[in-house]
Amino acid sequence: MKTANHPDTVLIVDFGSQFTQLIARRIREAGVFSEIVPFQSAEAAFRRINPKAVILSGGPASTGDIGSPRAPQIVFDSGVPVLGICYGQMAMCVQMGGVAESSDHREFGRAFVEIQKDSPLFEGLWAPGQRHQVWMSHGDRVISLPKGFEVFGKSEGSPFAIFGNIERKMYGIMFHPEVVHTPDGARLLRNFVHNIAGIEGDWTMRAYREHAVEAIRKQVGKGKVICALSGGVDSSVAALLIHEAVGDQLTCILVDHGLMRKDEAAGVVAMFREHYNLPLILVNASDRFIDALEGESDPEKKRKTIGRLFIEVFEEEAKKLGGAEFLAQGTLYPDVIESVSFTGGPSVTIK
Repeated sequence: MKTANHPDTVLIVDFGSQFTQLIARRIREAGVFSEIVPFQSAEAAFRRINPKAVILSGGPASTGDIGSPRAPQIVFDSGVPVLGICYGQMAMCVQMGGVAESSDHREFGRAFVEIQKDSPLFEGLWAPGQRHQVWMSHGDRVISLPKGFEVFGKSEGSPFAIFGNIERKMYGIMFHPEVVHTPDGARLLRNFVHNIAGIEGDWTMRAYREHAVEAIRKQVGKGKVICALSGGVDSSVAALLIHEAVGDQLTCILVDHGLMRKDEAAGVVAMFREHYNLPLILVNASDRFIDALEGESDPEKKRKTIGRLFIEVFEEEAKKLGGAEFLAQGTLYPDVIESVSFTGGPSVTIK
């Protein structure tokens, strides 16, 4: 059920596409909340979120590869609307009983689709007989459709470029609607979330802020929180949301490692202490960092040295405070996605 703390959500299953975050952005621009999850954890996320619709992203794999990624079967069995994009279209086709294979005629860059039949996806945009510019990036093609699916559009290299099952509200498109090179792409995505999935476009970032603050307040209760604050976007947003939720139960620690711009640490302190009235401890550890880095020229070794020392200094300050039950960390979407490797093996190193 939709509530202020649980908005109607579109679950985006990430198969490794470089455009996945653009999908989320387009959905949110349509006034609908979206959440990206790696395909490896998609089933757990589906059960947790209970989404109103699912979008399967593109990806670099071929459905014919051994161990190529798949969507959890619950996505197709649940009855929620599903949109497969590029590789996501192929995965849907194969998992629903169709056939796809690697193609000798690959399509990359600008292409055109010819609309063959009306579809709710095209409402107010495209009509049979018209040709429209899209952006392709694929090396596979559909050979035969799953039972109950029909073709809505084709391209020069993809006779099944757009297909779907209107009754089951499942659609597959071979192009990328999320990029600006598909001029009508954002409106196609709006048709999917508004008209097909029936989600109202009333979500805003203000609503997300209210939800985040309430969720933090509920989780923390009367506990104490510590947060490493750098003045960057991710840690700053996290700190301000937590402070709005639990006030002075939060203490932030700013480690001055001597590698900031001139007077940057002082500027961060002034902003957060004086403007936001946020409890903040400044630790001047610049000599410690500079001494440890002296004579080192290898960038990766420098990075690891800085990371190790940062943790040491932060832990020392946390012990002085004592009593903290929660450690807060601001994290960007690229970090979340990169932290799970495409193959499901060990995580990649985040620079």
